[in-house]
Amino acid sequence: MKKWIKIEGRTKRHKIIRKKVSGTSQRPRLSVYRSLKNTYVQLVDDMTGCTLAALSTSSPSLKDKIKKDGGNLKGAALLGIAVADLCKEKGITSIVFDRSGYVYHGKVKTLADALRKGGLKF
Repeated sequence: MKKWIKIEGRTKRHKIIRKKVSGTSQRPRLSVYRSLKNTYVQLVDDMTGCTLAALSTSSPSLKDKIKKDGGNLKGAALLGIAVADLCKEKGITSIVFDRSGYVYHGKVKTLADALRKGGLKF
């Protein structure tokens, strides 16, 4: 029962956040999803409804560096740096951060700090 209450609370928070947060092609929305084993990130242009880029700790390019640390803070930090590099390649300098209803703490905060270190503004 407690698990469902937590999930319902997160989905309610996510809906509230999505009403306020929207991405464009110049400033895409960076959506975060986290599971117990991995963290997933997408850059989304909400005006056209397409995903510009997606990366996760289970991606082949990061799997060698991360190994078994995909679900912890170290994996989130490495993912943030990789996403910042990917954004530089695509010419994106600023984003809108969508935490998807997760509390800004732990993996989500570490990911955001790594993105800022990589040069993204939000």
